[in-house]
Parts: sequence; structure tokens; C-alpha cells
Amino acid sequence: MEESPSGGHRFRRIPHQLFDSCPELDPLLNENLEQWPHLNELVQCYKADWVKDENKYGHYESISPILFQNQLFEGPDTDVETEMRLANVRHSKAEDATDDDAPSTSGRQSSDIGSTNMLYSKVLKHFGESPLPAYEPAFDWENERSKIFGQRTPESHPMQYKSGLKISVKLLSLSFQAGLVEPFYGTICLYNRERREKLSEDFYFRVLPTDIQDDRLSSERHGVFSLDAPSPAVCLLIQLERPATEEGGVTPSVYSRKEPVHLTERERQKLQVWSRIMPYRESFAWALVPLFDNHIAASSGGATSPSSPLAASMSVSSSQESAEPVTRIMLDGKPTQYSSESCVVEISNLNKVKECYTEDSLQDPKRKVHKPVKGVLRLEIEKLQSGHFDLDNISECGSVTNDSIDAGDRFADSAFSKCLSNGSEGARNGNSRWNVLESKELRRNGSSVVTGNNPDFSADDFHAFDFRTMTRSEPFSELLHCLYLYPLTVNLSRKRNLFIRVELRKDDADIRKQPVEAMYPRGPGLSLQKWVHTQVAVGARVACYHDEIKLCLPALLAPQHHILFTFFHIDLQTKVEAPKPVIVGYAALPLSAHIQLHSEISLPIMRELVPHYLQDNGKERLDYLEDGKNVFRLRLRLCSSLFPINERIRDFFLEYDRHTLRTSPPWGSELLEAINSLKNVESMFLLQFLQPILNMLLHLIGDGGETLQVAAFRAMVNILTRVQQESADGAERNRFLVNYVDYAFDDFGGRQPPVYPGLSTVWGSLARSKAKGYRVGPVYDDVLAMAWFFLELIVKSMALEQTRLFYHSLPLGEDVPPLQLKEGVFRCIMQLYDCLLTEVHERCKKGLSLAKRLNSSLAFFCYDLLSVVEPRQVFELVSLYMDKFSGVCQSVLHDCKLTYLQILCDHDLFVEMPGRDPSDRNYLSSVLIQELFLTWDHDDLSLRSKAARILVVLTCKHEFDVRYQKPEDKLYIAQLYFPLIGQILDEMPVFYNLNAVEKREVLIVVMQILRNLDNASLVKAWQQSVARTRLFFKLLEECLVLFEHKKPNDSTLLGCSSRSPDREGPVSPKYSDKLSPAINNYLSEASRQEVRPQGTPENGYLWQRISPQLSSPSQPYSLREALAQAQSSRIGPSTRALRESLHPILRQKLELWEENLSASVSLQVLEITEKFSTAAASHSISTDYGKLDCITSILMSFFSRSQSLAFWKCLFPVFNNIFNLDGATLMARENDRFLKQIAFHLLRLAVFRNDNIRKRAVIGLQILVRSSFYYFMQTTRLRVMLTITLSELMSDVQVTQMKSDGSLEKSGEAKRLGKSLEEMADDVRSPNLLKECGLSEDVLTAVPEGSTEIRWSWLEVKPLSDSLLQALDAGLEHALLASTMTVDRYAAAESFYRLAMAYAPVPDLHIMWLLHLCDAHQEMQSWAEAAQCAVAVAGVIMQALVGRNDAVWSRDHVAALRKICPMVSSEITAEASAAEVEGYGASKLTVDSAVKYLQLANKLFSQAELYHFCASIQELIIPVYKSRRAYGQLAKCHTTLTNIYESILEQESSPIPFTDATYYRVGFYGERFGKLDRKEYVYREPRDVRLGDIMEKLSHIYESRMDGNQTLHIIPDSRQVNADELQPGVCYLQITAVDPVMEDEDLGSRRERIFSLSTGSMRARVFDRFLFDTPFTKNGKTQGGLEDQWKRRTVLQTKGSFPALVNRLLVIKSESLEFSPVENAIGMIETRTAALRNELEEPRSSEGDQLPRLQSLQRILQGSVAVQVNSGVLSVCTAFLSGEPATRLRSQELQQLIAALLEFMAVCKRAIRVHFRLIGEEDQDFHTQLVNGFQSLTAELSHYIPAILSEL
Repeated sequence: MEESPSGGHRFRRIPHQLFDSCPELDPLLNENLEQWPHLNELVQCYKADWVKDENKYGHYESISPILFQNQLFEGPDTDVETEMRLANVRHSKAEDATDDDAPSTSGRQSSDIGSTNMLYSKVLKHFGESPLPAYEPAFDWENERSKIFGQRTPESHPMQYKSGLKISVKLLSLSFQAGLVEPFYGTICLYNRERREKLSEDFYFRVLPTDIQDDRLSSERHGVFSLDAPSPAVCLLIQLERPATEEGGVTPSVYSRKEPVHLTERERQKLQVWSRIMPYRESFAWALVPLFDNHIAASSGGATSPSSPLAASMSVSSSQESAEPVTRIMLDGKPTQYSSESCVVEISNLNKVKECYTEDSLQDPKRKVHKPVKGVLRLEIEKLQSGHFDLDNISECGSVTNDSIDAGDRFADSAFSKCLSNGSEGARNGNSRWNVLESKELRRNGSSVVTGNNPDFSADDFHAFDFRTMTRSEPFSELLHCLYLYPLTVNLSRKRNLFIRVELRKDDADIRKQPVEAMYPRGPGLSLQKWVHTQVAVGARVACYHDEIKLCLPALLAPQHHILFTFFHIDLQTKVEAPKPVIVGYAALPLSAHIQLHSEISLPIMRELVPHYLQDNGKERLDYLEDGKNVFRLRLRLCSSLFPINERIRDFFLEYDRHTLRTSPPWGSELLEAINSLKNVESMFLLQFLQPILNMLLHLIGDGGETLQVAAFRAMVNILTRVQQESADGAERNRFLVNYVDYAFDDFGGRQPPVYPGLSTVWGSLARSKAKGYRVGPVYDDVLAMAWFFLELIVKSMALEQTRLFYHSLPLGEDVPPLQLKEGVFRCIMQLYDCLLTEVHERCKKGLSLAKRLNSSLAFFCYDLLSVVEPRQVFELVSLYMDKFSGVCQSVLHDCKLTYLQILCDHDLFVEMPGRDPSDRNYLSSVLIQELFLTWDHDDLSLRSKAARILVVLTCKHEFDVRYQKPEDKLYIAQLYFPLIGQILDEMPVFYNLNAVEKREVLIVVMQILRNLDNASLVKAWQQSVARTRLFFKLLEECLVLFEHKKPNDSTLLGCSSRSPDREGPVSPKYSDKLSPAINNYLSEASRQEVRPQGTPENGYLWQRISPQLSSPSQPYSLREALAQAQSSRIGPSTRALRESLHPILRQKLELWEENLSASVSLQVLEITEKFSTAAASHSISTDYGKLDCITSILMSFFSRSQSLAFWKCLFPVFNNIFNLDGATLMARENDRFLKQIAFHLLRLAVFRNDNIRKRAVIGLQILVRSSFYYFMQTTRLRVMLTITLSELMSDVQVTQMKSDGSLEKSGEAKRLGKSLEEMADDVRSPNLLKECGLSEDVLTAVPEGSTEIRWSWLEVKPLSDSLLQALDAGLEHALLASTMTVDRYAAAESFYRLAMAYAPVPDLHIMWLLHLCDAHQEMQSWAEAAQCAVAVAGVIMQALVGRNDAVWSRDHVAALRKICPMVSSEITAEASAAEVEGYGASKLTVDSAVKYLQLANKLFSQAELYHFCASIQELIIPVYKSRRAYGQLAKCHTTLTNIYESILEQESSPIPFTDATYYRVGFYGERFGKLDRKEYVYREPRDVRLGDIMEKLSHIYESRMDGNQTLHIIPDSRQVNADELQPGVCYLQITAVDPVMEDEDLGSRRERIFSLSTGSMRARVFDRFLFDTPFTKNGKTQGGLEDQWKRRTVLQTKGSFPALVNRLLVIKSESLEFSPVENAIGMIETRTAALRNELEEPRSSEGDQLPRLQSLQRILQGSVAVQVNSGVLSVCTAFLSGEPATRLRSQELQQLIAALLEFMAVCKRAIRVHFRLIGEEDQDFHTQLVNGFQSLTAELSHYIPAILSEL
């Protein structure tokens, strides 16, 4: 594994910039400080490098974000893939040139569909990307670790605290109306006019007249001022000086003349000469420039101030001369992200000074009003950027960019700024050059370093010292040691021109000795000077001054150090040479006595200086001015970080020195007192000297005696607690203390032994005392509160020792070996740790927050130690912790334990940690896994989710770590975590008890582990037991369930987790259920900002190109609005609503992540499944080899979920492999259910619009067929299975769609399914299809192992495909009829019938549709058809039973059933038994069910009055009861039979012949009829339906189908129709009544048919031929006489026989015969003769039957012999035997006609006789009529046939 980046350099040294660059302080520090240890300590504090531990806060470098592809989830009717491809084609055509703007970030959406095919071309290591990046796409290590309780945050560099505002001021020009001929000098400072105090030191500038300008213009310098915050009271105070005015010379009033007059030549010369010889200056004018306010007038004389340059949004007006544009600027004090803003300010209200003044008197209302000066001062004022600059910008040697200083925080310690500006030798030496880096290099850390927009910022800029530094409560970070001195007034009795010289002297012994060079010069580029002068107060009795004098103090102030003031008077008249000043007197100020005073000091003025003038005994000899009154007032301001103003701190320093130098008595009680009194120091002073005080106390703890150690320790605790409590920011780790530990503490730079042993000992003994129950006072709680500080100190001390030990001996580039702690120290630390653990344990139970913080501190202690100490020593501590908190503890304790582990495992080298024993692997990871698993069984739900989160974050951290990207590293990590999977499998209920979110967290980690695991480890996991392997796959199934990608329209409301735990505090809103919980925070943050996510410019590209339609004005963009909307609608904010509220780009990202997550999880599971199937094939694992349920369940899981296109593309090669390897098991009967489901899903996919998926489904089906050939040699069972699944699918798929006119048509789904089923048997296209889908072309035809022949047969696949297509078509037709079902009952019945036939291979389905048909017939009251359906069902069952050799029935019985219902198949095959699929098939086919349906048929035939069928059915039922000896049932059967036969007798003896139905031929002509067009059907209708009824019925059915422009006509006759001659666009129906034809009937007989004549006794009424007679004439007339009337007899053959399963049968054959008119006539007469004879010869059983016989005889006779019957016999004679017709007849025909007539008359005569025998009284008249009729008929006939009389 790659090493951590430390490379032996754990600590980074950061030089003290300021120290390096302050030459004036060198002389101070060069003095011998050894005798003053505290000074040494102080100087070290400011001088030594900061030492920063680079490893302390962890390093993490993650790989660049993963680029996500667009995953396409296709539905049955979507084809996003094609749409995107077309869009891309259009896109690329539209802009060929712009290829370079393709987006590329982690949120990228790539529409490159082809890329998924790359999966195959890759080395097939992984099918897809890892699921983890998509689950945690916004993983941010910093952010995740910041959520850990008690997380330490690094503080910025100590130099970076003092942010705030910086203002740079530069003088541009000074111009007067009168002209500029003499030099002017001035100062600028920050001034608070409300508090009337100076905020900064003075910035000096000068303006020279043009003729004497030298090269070094001071006006080129910028003065840089620091400000805490903008305030209206803050102004720039500008004060101008000029050479003191010559008496009698040109007065300053020339500059304030009203009228615009330039100086005269003489005045100019006088001023020029005088200014050269006069070195002393007087005050000339002043102005206040408010920086942040527009509206405040200058208080002096009411003159308005110029517009303030930095006021919010105001413009500065420029005067007429100024040609420069004046910018508008805004300064609100907040650093903005843009470059500095500068503006030019013109100050024209310069107030002329009338008399000398002090600054305090400036705003005094009693002052005289000054005249304004007629002149303008132009300044450029610029607000500088004040961001942090990162320490990384400071290189090891200490170079930093100049801009960082301007723009960074205040570096303006005066000494430092001077050294920059003086250009003295010290600053020039090379060690502290300020390297100017390029600004872009600086910006790399996001620090807002800004170069001003002035190119002429230079290192000469003057940084004015900010006086508030001395009053801030924060540690001094730089060495300051100077004094500011302000002479105020000198009050003398007479007027003088007075100025003061100031100097610093070491002693008063020798007055001729030179003063110390300690005075800061006023001009740039000068070194320290011996003295400085104030201004001249001209002609004043009370001389006032406003000068600021700055001097550099010696490091050690001796009592003799003093400041000497010399007062001079100067005569301002030019004599022969320049005026000489005259000494007026002296004043002395001893420093040690007055230096810390802030108030004013008054001193008397001495006339003369004598030696030892400071000493009291010399004072009597001194002569004072003004009677010794204190006439000189002045003020001091000490700015020192060496000299504490606070007395207690000074005492402590003093005692420390005495102790260190061993000059104090050995018992050191004074030191103890001094230490104890530190408690009472004011916090500001304490903070200012925090670092040196802590260093000194640590020194005492390190090497003092025990008493001192304890005292120092307690004092330290006290100080730390105060600092912590009194700090403003309220952070748990105070920033000053953090900075002390992180930067300042360097363990005395190795000059002394390390601190940690002493610190551990003293703290440990205190802890042990507490543990033993001694009273240790309140300090103990403070120790615990501040434990973090001490622990971090101990570790840093160890680390520094480790570095020093190995620093020199270490070869370059090697890591420092870990420190082995000495036994004693380690034991001490163990004991201390134990005590602290006990505290955590006990205080946690009381719920004290201190305990949780202490817990985190202890965790960080171990975390830090792991980097320093031998890890196995640290493991001792960890194991101590785990023992203390073992098992499932109370929630609070358990939470602490999790936090502890969380912190430890965040260590940079966590992965590389050893085990506790050399043989073990990583100790920490094993502890972690154990504890996390325990936690998932904890009652506290929030802890469960915390544990899950810890695991995911760690996994992400490893996965994205740059160091661990090699496969072997990933494998190592996977093996570390692999035991977790074992634990889950051992105790699955624990896993099942988690809620959905937690399960996802666990599963994503499981996926990641499995992904990186090697095959050997995986196989081991499957070798343990069958049940365990099964559980393993249950986990994988859970993955598929929980990460399934549902389209947005499936998304449910919030709260999808199995339970929503009551979490404390607001839970972040839920945008996504699938992704990591962290994403919800990420998205709510992103939407809170309501701006486009930064740093992803191409998102803009996406936004414009892809989704302009996504933004709708009504859409809330902010989370706030979304929640408000949701609340207003009174529902909880649903995931859906929240998603809608997101910015479209974020929403796209979210969907992209979710799609990728789902796709990668599925692909990952697929990968594991393939490995498993390979292992199973070699029988090297333990699983259920009988069913391979692991594979079957996971495959079913794959198919039943929504999957991405990439997944489908990968699936089928794997599917093929699995069936190759384990096909025998998968195809076995035990797996019927699995196969059926697979078949179902393959057919479902075959419906998809996306061609890629549909083609693969076809291949899947072919693979099943191939397997069927291999393992069963045939496809019968598979056909059954596919038929079943197709039937199930048809109920799911929408096979029809509405056309625009409201009618239905075949849907795209149905078409695609049909296409797929055809392709399945398409041997031509198949090889290409296989190749397209990544399989070899011979996949189907390959010879299986252990076999010689190819078993695949396209000839068998074709019928399989056809039978499925038939079922599909039947289902389609049925669906298309949906709207007309209720109207067109015939079509409805037919569609049920077609379905029944299509599903014939599956008995269950066959029976189901037959029963549907039966019900439909019963509703229509078509009893016979319904009965046939019941018989057919019984037939299916009987066949199956006979096929199974059931003993009850035989093949003969099946044959008998066929006579009733010819549809019952005669073949008895094995198909029924093959159909034994779970839930279907022969198991339901029992004798009882057959009997049930036979009885139903019996009942229905009875209702149809077809009793002879009932008899046959009873005969099939009887054998069942016989075989069962069910005699009661047999008795019932025979009773029923008796009734049946009686009913048959009754039917046959009826005088009116029995008809069970009427039959009509119907012809359809017209395109609108669709499939019926030009077809003829015979309809079977109930016997009471007449021709008119059926016409009306059919018209009603078909008119409803016609649209407005089509009509329906009924052809009125029965002639043959030529369809081509009919009018197009019109629909025709031809309806004709037909008669059924008996089996033995002579169709050529010319007789008319009377049905009752032909009924044999108990003939089965099964008809498949029908006839009808049509009269016609050959002369074209529609109607003629008998002699012209021909007859056509048409015989129709139907497909099948009535009664059938449907009400109409198709006519398949039609034949016709023609009869001539005479044959017609003969036939008519013969028919009547036969009817009469039949009636006479009918045998009657008894006399009782006479009545019905009489009635029928009367009816026939009346129709035969009544004279009025014109159409009878007489009309025949008239037509054929009279005149011309008789001559046309052939003799044979004539003979036949006459014979028929004679026979007819003879039978009539006989019948009349019989009639006479039968009648009673009442019928005598009727008989008489009959006799008369007969006689008259005979007489009529004799005209034509004379022979008749002799015959009768």
C-alpha cells in the first residue's frame, strides 16, 4: 500500500515573519537574556518557529469524481434510447463545430448509448460501475467528519485572527489657489471623533514644490490603516505643517485670500529662501474626513466635511480642475469577493490653524473659527481585501507575498512596518525578502488574496500600528516593545517660539554622553535616531503640541532609563545666518516609574542639567522655571509584548526567574504564591501573555518538585478554564488554546526534557486520588472539561520527541518509526486513561454533556497516539475502553462507544493498522465490525442508523482514497470487512429488523465488499451450509428490492421506511429514498443557496440544451417555499413535492444518481450470480442442487424489477451461461414455477418498444427452447408453459388501443409481441440477432456435452411459435370485441370459442374458456350450445383420465362422447400430463369434476329438450357409480333415464312434429364486415325465432357498427349473390330460412320436405347439412304460373355440426339442384299424398290416442279436398294438362303426373272413410262438406283425366 504523505516530515515549521523583519529589535535581543529566563521565554515565544503537526487533523485525497452515464429505464411503450439517438443525430448535424463543450462532471449526463456496449469489450472483470459512488455521489470527507460529536476543527494560523477592514491612503496632490512654492509636511491617522481618541499611529507625508522635488517622493507611499468595523465616528485626521513663519515675512494668510491672487514673484522668493534655511515647522491646517458617513459636518466652524469616501453608495464630486473620473464605491465592511475598490477624495475644507493646538482641542466648540484655506488636497483611498491568507502561502524559508500582507490581516506592528518602509540595511539582507508570487498561485487555496488595482503598491507601504491591539483580549503574537509619547502643553509666563527635543538616555551620570539611538525617524528610509523635535509653537505663552513621538525601548528597563526633554526657543528673524535655537530648560521622565501610566503626566522644567539630576538628593541643587510648578504636560502610550502592565504577571515572571536561576530560597513559597495569584489576573492581560505563562507553567510541571508540579498544574487548569469560559466564540476548543497546542507549543524546542511524562504523572496522581475517593476539589471537573488540551499536549510532546530522536538517523524518504513508550510512562498513561474512562462511564449515566465531550477527547487521544506510538500499545487502551463499554450498553454509553470508534476509524492509516497479535489482521476493523453489528440489535433506533452511517462513510472513504486504488488494495480492504457479511448471515433477524434506510446503508457496503472480493473468498462463503448460502442470496434479493429504480410516477409518499423513528431535532427533508441520507442534506443545502451549483459550468450547458422546459414559473425553487406549499395543502411534504421543488439541474442530477445506483446494484448482483452458477456447476459449494433455488430466486428477482438497458444487455449472455451450466436442474419439474415466471417475463420483455430489449427477450425464449430440446428432446412441456404465461401476460398487457373514431385497434404492444414470437422461429435472422446481443452464432445449435447430435430443430420451433401466435390472435380478437360484446353475442361466443381452442394445449385454460363460453350461452338462453360446452369440458377431463389409464372409462366412452360433441378430440396424448405445471394441469382433472360437468350438460340438454343426448350422458355417468358401488346414485340415474325416455316418447307422439331449433343461412357482403365479408354462416336459433325476428336482430347488431357514411341493406330474396356486382361502400345481409338435412335423406327427391315425415324414432338431432328451395322462372319474370315456376334446391355443408359450441357455423360447401315446373308439381302432389298416407298408417298404441289423430287428419284433408283451395291439385291440372303446356310435356312426365294425381285422389278417398269412422255427432257437417268437396274435385279432374272416374 502506498505510504501516507508524511515521508518522515511530520512537523512543518512556520517562521515568525514579523520577527525576522524587525532589525530595531535586534539590539534588544542581543543583550544577555540568560539572566532573565522569563524574558528569554517571552522572546522565544515571539521568535521561535511555530511547529504544526501536519498529520493531526487527517489528510484525505480523494479520486476525481466518477462520471455517470445516463441509464435508460425503458417501459413497455417507451424507447428513450432511440429518441436520444435521433436527438443526438439532429444535434450533431446542427452543430458539428462545437464538440468541445461536452459536459464532464460527476453530475454529467452522457447520452452516449454505445458506451454500454463497451461493457463487453472491457476485460469482463466487472459488469458495471461500483454502486457506491452513485449511492454517495456527494461524498465529502471533511463534511462527514465534521458531524462527529466533539470533532476537532483546525484553527487558522495565529496571524490570521485579526481580520477586519484595511484602508490604504495615498496622497495624490496638494494645490493652493495662491500656488505651491514651499514644502508642506503632514500626518494622517485614524481618529474616533466621538471618543476623541487616536486609533492609529501617524502616517507622515510631505509635498515638495515642483522645482525642488527629489527622487524619493514620500507621497508615493501608501499608508495602510486597520479597522475593526465600519463606524460613522471613524475619520481620517489630516494635519498639515509648513516651515515656521518668518517674522515680518510672508504670513500663512496668503493661502486663504478670498480673491484669486497668485503669489507675487517677491513673495515666492522670500518663501523659497526661508523654507530652505528654516528646519523647524509650525502647524498650518487640518481636516477631518469621515470614512463611513455622508451627512456629518465637520464640527469646526460648521464647515461641511467632504463627502466621505467610503460611505455606502455615494459619489464623490470632483472639482473643476480634476479631470479624473470619480468612482462610486460601497463599503459595508464585509469583505466582498471582488478586487479592492479605490476612490479619489478631494478635500477642499482645510481649516487654517490660527494658533497651536492639541488634538483634544480640535473639536472643542469654544475654539476660534478658522478661515478655510483656498486649496485642495487629493487623496486616493482604497479599501483592501481582508481575507485570510493560508499558511501554505508562506514557504519554509518564510517568504510570503506582499499582497498577502496588504490584503491579509494586520501585520502592522509598528516596528515591522517601519522596517519595511525604512529600507534600512536590516530589511535589505536576503533572508527576509518578500517574494511576490503570481496571484493565481496564491488563490489556489481559495484564500481571497487580492492585489490592489494600483500597480504601485510596494514594500515601502507604511502599516500604521493599530493601538487597539493593546486592548484586545487575545494573545500577543508578535514582539512589540515601543513607547509613544505625546507632549501636550508647556505653560510659561511669557510668549516664546517654543519647540521640544526628545531623547532616551541610559543614566544621568554624564550629561555629555550621547543619548541612545532609539527614536523612530519621520521620513522614510532612515535608521533609528538619537533625538526628534516637535513643531514650533509660535508666539504662545501656553505652547500646545499634537506631535507623536515613537521610541524603541530597551528589553530590560533599568531604573536609570529615562527620557530627557530639552525646550528650545527660536528667533524667527533672518540675520546674517540661519536662526539658532536657544535652550530654555529641561525635563526628565524616569521610565520604570511611569511607563505603565495611561493618564497625563506633569513635569517641572529645570533651568540647567547637572549630573545625577534624577536622584532625589540632587534635586535640591536644581533650579526650576516657574517656581518649580509642573508646567509641562505629556501623555505616554506603552505598546509592549515584553513588559506586562499587570503586576501579578510581573511578580510571577520575577519569581519564575528567581526559581529558575536558583536565587530564591529552596522552598519556593513566593513562587507558589505568585502561581496561585495568577488566578486573579484580569482576563485581558491573562490572554495577552497566555503563551509565555503556559510555557512557564509547563516548565515547572516538567521539572519542579511535586508541590510545585501540582500547584502549576492546578494554576494551569484554572487559567485554561477561564480562557475557555471567557472566550467569545463559545467553541468547545477555544481557538487560543488550540493555537497554543497546534502552533506555539514546541516542547521548549528540545532544550529541556519532554513535558509528557511529568504532565501524565501529575494528572494521573490527581485522577487516582479522585478514584480512591479523596477530595480533590472543584478543580477536577475543570481538568475533565479541559482534558482535550492536556491530551493533545501530551501527544504533541511525544511526537516532537519521536521526531527529534530519529530526525538525523533516518534515511531520506522513510517514515519515522513509532515511539515505544517506556514501561513506567505507559503504565501511568494507562492508569490515567482508565480513570478518565470511569468518569465517562459514570457521568454518562447521569446524562452530563461533559462525559460525551471527554469521550471524544479520549478517542482523539488514541487517534493521535496511533500516529506516534507503537499501535499495539494504543490497542491496549482501545481494548481497555471496549472492556469498559462491552456489549449492548445504555443508549448514552453506546452512543459514546460509536463516537469513539468513529473517531478512531477515521485515522489516515486505519487500513494499514496491524492486529493485536502478529498473526491477526487489523484489530480496529474487527472491533468496529463487532460493535456495529451489536448496535444494529440495539433498541435505540437512532443508534442503528448512526452505526449504519459510520460503516458507509468508512467504506466511501476507502473507496475514493487515492492511495487505495490498486486492485490488491481493494481486495485487502474487502477482506477486512468480509467478516461483517458472515455476521449478518449468522443473525439475519438483526438485519431484517432494520428499517429500509438502514438496510440500504448495510447493503451498499455488502455490495462494495463483494465487488472487490476475490472468487476464492466468495466460494468459501458459500461452502458453509445450504441455509447460509440461501440467506446470502436473500441479501442480494433485498438489494434488488431496495435499490429498484421506480419511475417518478411510482414514487410513494414520505415515510417509506418500515418505521419512522422519533429522532430528536428536525430530520433533513427526504428528496430520495434510494440514495444515502447525506444526499438529502446536500440537496437541502444546495436548494437553500438557490443558486446554480458552483464549479459545474457545464451544468449551464445542460440547462440550456436539455431541459429548457423544466422550469415552470409556478415551481417553487426554494425548499422553504416547497415546504410551505406542502403544509398549506395539509399533507406532509412528500418526497415527490420535495423533488419538484428542486432546481431542475439538481433534479436531473438526483435522477441520474438514482438510475446509476439501481443499474450498478443490479449489475453487481448479476456478476455475483454468474460466479455462483459457475461454482454450482462444479459442485464445489453447498446449495440445494435439486432446485438451485438461489439462482432461480435471484433470476426471478432480476426479471420482475424495472432494470436499466445496460443491465438487459449484460443479462442475456449470463442467462445463457447459467442455462448452459445448470440447465438440467433449472428445466426440471421441480422448477416449473421458476420456468413459468421466466417465460412470463421474457414474453413481457418481448412486448417492449425498445428493440434492444425486445430482441434479447426473443433470444431468452430461444435459450429456453434450446434447453428444452437438450434435456427433454421435445418442447411439449415448454409449449404448455409458454401458453400459460402468454395467457397471464395477456391480462397484463394492453393489447388494444383506441382509434381516433372511438373504435379499437391492435396496439403496438400486441404487434411487437407478435413480431417477437415470429422472430423466435425465424431461422434466417437468428444468427444476426445472436451476434447483436453479444452471443456466438452457434449458441442454439451447439452440440451439448456428452451427446453427438444437434438436438435443436427449427421444424419443431415453428409450430410452437404458431400455437403461441394463435393464442395471441385469439386474445386480441377477444379484446377488440370488448366494446361490442354485449350487442353482438354471436361474435362474443366465437371469441370465447377461439380462446378455448387456442389454449387447448393447457387443459386448465382450455376448460376455463369453455366455461366462459358456457356462461355466455346460458345468458343468451342457448341451452344446447351451453350443454355442448359442458360436454366438451367433461371430454377434456375424460381424455386426460383415459390417457392416465384411469380405470373408470375407456376409449369407447370417449367415442360415445364424441357422438354428442364431435369437438372432443379422439387423440389421447400425453399433453395433458405434460401440462402439469404448478397451479395448472392434470392435478385438477378428476373423475368427480368430469361427472360434475356431465351432470351440468345433462341439465342444459334437458332445458333444450334434446332428451336423446341426456340419455347418452346418463349412460356415461352410470359406470362411475357402478365402479364405486354408489347404489343410491345409480337409482337416481335410472329414475332420470326413465323420465328422459318418457319425454322422448312424448315428443314423438305429438301431432305437431317437434323441432328443437330454427336454422337460417346468413350471407355477409361489404368491407365493413371485416373478416365476415363474403362469408356465409348457418345460425341456429331458438324454435320460436321467425325470419323477421332474426332480420331485426342482425340489423340491430350490424347497424351499430356502421359509421355515418355507410348503410346496411338486406337482400330480400334467396338467389345467389355475385358480390362484385354489389354497390361498393354498402353492406348487405342475405338471410334465408333453411331446413336441416337428415343423415339418410334423399336430397334428389322432388317432393316438398315435411320435417315430421322424416323423423325416425329417437334419432340424434345432429345436423351438418341444410337445404332451402328457391323458386325461379327462366323467362326473367319474378313470378310466373305453375307451368313456368322452376325450383332450385341449395344444400349447405357447415364446418362442424349443430348443436355446436357456438351459435353459428361457417358454410364450407354449397351445392344446388334445379327442378322443372312439372317436377315441382309432381313433387307437391306426392308430398301431400305421403303426408296423408303417413297419417293413416301411423300405429297408435290405444284408443285413447284417437283424438289427436282425428285433428291432424282433419287438418290435412281440409287442405287437400276443399274446393276453394286454388293452389291445390286443380291448379296443377289447369297448368299442365290443358292446352299447350300438355303438348310440351314429355310422355314420361305426363304419365308420372297423372299417376301421382290418381294416387292422391285414392288416398283422399280412403282418408274420408277413416274420418267417417272416427267422428262423432258434432263433426257430421264437416264430414258432409268434405264428401261434397271430394266429389266436386273428382268431377273437375275428370275434364283433364277421364280415366279418373273409372279409377275411383
